[in-house]
Amino acid sequence: MMFRQAIAAATILAAVSLAPPSAAEFEKNIMTGGPQGTYIQIGRDVATLGKTCGLTLNVKESAGSLENFVGVRNSRNTQFGIVQSDVLEYLKTFEADDPEVQQAVRGVRIMFPLYNEEIHVLARADIKDMGGLAGKKVAVGVKDSGTFLTSSLILDILQVKTGERVPLNPDAALPKLLSGEIDAFFYVAGAPAALFKNNPIDGARFHLVPITEAPLLATYTRSRIAGGTYDFQKDPVDLIAVKAVMMTYDYDVKRNAYQRESCKAVSEFSSLILNNLDKLQETGHPKWKDVDLTALPPGWQVGICVKAGMAIDYKPACKVPEAVSQQPDGNEEYLNLLKQRLKKN
Repeated sequence: MMFRQAIAAATILAAVSLAPPSAAEFEKNIMTGGPQGTYIQIGRDVATLGKTCGLTLNVKESAGSLENFVGVRNSRNTQFGIVQSDVLEYLKTFEADDPEVQQAVRGVRIMFPLYNEEIHVLARADIKDMGGLAGKKVAVGVKDSGTFLTSSLILDILQVKTGERVPLNPDAALPKLLSGEIDAFFYVAGAPAALFKNNPIDGARFHLVPITEAPLLATYTRSRIAGGTYDFQKDPVDLIAVKAVMMTYDYDVKRNAYQRESCKAVSEFSSLILNNLDKLQETGHPKWKDVDLTALPPGWQVGICVKAGMAIDYKPACKVPEAVSQQPDGNEEYLNLLKQRLKKN
């Protein structure tokens, strides 16, 4: 299997990245992506929502979808992870015939389907379509990432033989493209992606490559990035997209205290997201406005703990924030004493 080694590597990484549980509050983590990606912003929005209920959710950077999936499956105190739907489809396709994949997917469940992620291919301006990547040096993402799987699938489906597939994450690939060391790079991220918003890119030298090839539509959805979404891209670009899905684990409340607390955490955040989706759409990343909770990936089940939190009568055990002490700190006390002494002089 093409990604057996990637699954094994992600499993090892998940195993060695365990954090000790907090004594004050049961530890909860969400696996996201790179520092300039959309996943990490979505994770921060969910963590901010949790704070309104007195719940702490740690937002963890990662290589991306495959590491996130394995983290939810294997890492202690990692109850949530965001994963691309084509990664889920790939795993489901090989599950029946591959014991290693069967083990990797066992117990992993859907929490909520989220939004479509656009497949960006930023390239030199002379590369007009996907066929133009033939013979070129193309960054395809690091091996535990969804971008790596997606770019590999797309190039294989289209039978595009690049000159070299370079295993770089998008953050590292952008400066190499700008300096001429590579010709293009793939990046799967919900638009607008901070990487393209926050870095100067010359629209005369680089552009987003249209992706409209018919063979890709069996797996991916048509999409369009509006003109002006990025400063360097004045015109709309037709391309394809993949669904981002928040995943969790099917914890067994009868098994032990850890499983009970993890299930409770999943139920609480399930309830919070469902009941505050309008607030997330108003104040969070723009992609929250595109969330379609009915778009469940085929072949995957929603978790039991998720459905418990969705019940109409479910109420999260929100904690009342501690009152902030009104006593002056050391510096304020110093200033007050100083004012009193100055008045006497």
